[in-house]
Amino acid sequence: MNDVLCGLAANPALPPGLVDRLIARAVAEPGPSEGLVDDAAQELVDELLDELVRALTGRGDLGRAQVAALAARDEATAVLLARRGHLTTADVDPAARPSVALALLDEGRGLPEWARLFAAHPSPGIRWKLASCPGLPPDVVAALAADPDLEVVSELALWTTEPAEAARLTRHPHPEVRRAAAANPATPAPAVAALAEDPELALTWVFAERADLPQPLYARTAADPRPGVRATLAQNPGIGPELIRVLATDPEEQVRRSLAQHPRVPLDVLADLATTLRTWPSLLPRIAAAPPSELAELAASPRASVRILVAQRRDLPVELRDALAGDPDAAVVRAVAPHPGLSEDRLRSMVSLHGVQVLAAVAANPDASGALLEHLTRHQPPVRKVFKEVARHPNATGPALLACLADRTARPLAAAHPALPSATVTTLLSDEHPGVAEEAAANPALPRTVMAELVGDPTVLQPS
Repeated sequence: MNDVLCGLAANPALPPGLVDRLIARAVAEPGPSEGLVDDAAQELVDELLDELVRALTGRGDLGRAQVAALAARDEATAVLLARRGHLTTADVDPAARPSVALALLDEGRGLPEWARLFAAHPSPGIRWKLASCPGLPPDVVAALAADPDLEVVSELALWTTEPAEAARLTRHPHPEVRRAAAANPATPAPAVAALAEDPELALTWVFAERADLPQPLYARTAADPRPGVRATLAQNPGIGPELIRVLATDPEEQVRRSLAQHPRVPLDVLADLATTLRTWPSLLPRIAAAPPSELAELAASPRASVRILVAQRRDLPVELRDALAGDPDAAVVRAVAPHPGLSEDRLRSMVSLHGVQVLAAVAANPDASGALLEHLTRHQPPVRKVFKEVARHPNATGPALLACLADRTARPLAAAHPALPSATVTTLLSDEHPGVAEEAAANPALPRTVMAELVGDPTVLQPS
């Protein structure tokens, strides 16, 4: 029942009056709960209240009075509200609640005078948090750079958005500050490159990540014996074509796989990588930016692994999309099946020709009809991934979702779907599978009468 209440707090269809009642329960000072006699049990009740508060602060429809009631609970709740856009500078007293004011400063919505107040604060922790906030006034940056606490200065070196100050901190006498300044994306490239010979620093990871350094420095980094460093360098958009081809022959697969993510990898290199590495979790940047002529060239490749790269793009020209949809290789068809615009006949033809190999991909197509989704859930033999795709599909029908409930991984997704019959949603409130009851409680199809019953139940915060 505790999961149910948290799910209900996130339900977009929860009426304002019931939101008020949940807030009243969440912010009430928790006394000893009936039937609970030890501190551990009371601590559990407090944790449940905290979870409920977090769910409530995530709502996008909170009114001013509701925000004020939640903010009054404690400073941690007010910080959540500030970060989620519910509080403004007019709502916050920086002296009384410094963490809330710092949260607004960190979100770029604080006041300059707050930054000046905190720069002189006696607590190093407050000054340390301030040092990572963006857009600080120049006088505040200068004060933090001269702070007696080294951790404050290092934090500033890592996060300041002032290039001149970041460059100055690369010459700081302490290596921790110099290292932090080198890792800051605002530090000018010459200042970072100058640290390459620093005997107290090991900046190979930093060099591998930055995209604005000289090519000789990247070449040195490519010789690092650690595959992780080379893999990071391989997808760095700043490396040139010569180094790209060197890294394409790296013996470590993770380096070559990372290189495929490079936005300017040559097509011939990418084609070879596709052949040796086979599978990709998502659309590659080089393919996403390829013009139609290059897409057509790759789609005509005799290698299915190359055609798959093109098939993963979701804005293909119609003729190219349809050609890939009729590809004789099931893996290519599986990659293109989720492409929008494919007709119902084409999708059903994919299923007829390739069966279980493409079922889940067809179910992921945004234009798949409710009737087709029902058909996919009835396929024999069943494919488990189909149920997950159907359960999250906006066109899923009640019968299709009911079929999805039989699958353990799809069950929570189906419980959250607004097309699930309301009677079934209500039944799932007592489901024992992890996450199902909470998702059902957050489902807007949940009857309002049931919502009211749940909010009015005095046992909902009792530990199970």
